Amino acid sequence: MSSIPKNKEELVQAIQTAFDKLLADYLDIPKEYSREIGVEGNIKGTEISVCDTLAYLIGWGKLVLKWYKFKSNKLEVDFPETGYNWNELGQLAEHFHVQYQNWGYEQLLSEFQLTIDQILQLIDSLSNNELYAQSWYKSYTLGRMIQFNTSSPMKNIRTKVRRFKKAKVLSKIPKTRR
Repeated sequence: MSSIPKNKEELVQAIQTAFDKLLADYLDIPKEYSREIGVEGNIKGTEISVCDTLAYLIGWGKLVLKWYKFKSNKLEVDFPETGYNWNELGQLAEHFHVQYQNWGYEQLLSEFQLTIDQILQLIDSLSNNELYAQSWYKSYTLGRMIQFNTSSPMKNIRTKVRRFKKAKVLSKIPKTRR
């Protein structure tokens, strides 16, 4: 499979694979480390928590679902989100962090899974033609917009979460327990 999904089946596979790998990494991180700052942030030079990475992924997943719902109901969509332009994605990421700042780690993991399940259900309800045969936003197909905001950021965040896990979590566990 190419790195960029070209059809419905490849899109589902890309999302499911990225989700499964990232979830396994999240489940390896003890709850007491989930709010510790140390994961590379979305704004250059910043650090965030593991919970913030979940908030980011949930936020983008929910935007995908909102975009589809609005467009399906012939409503205007403020891309990427009302009050934000495409050149303000760092501020949008911070908005997601604040939106979910009081959620517990298990609650965020559950919401992440639910959001991905809803996106996979949406994809399942659509034909390959609806996903990949026509432009949906500017020159992008719906499939590409979904991929941009699900599997791509999950892969990116997984690299950062694994780096955090290695530096912060594994370094504090005695080698005899690893």
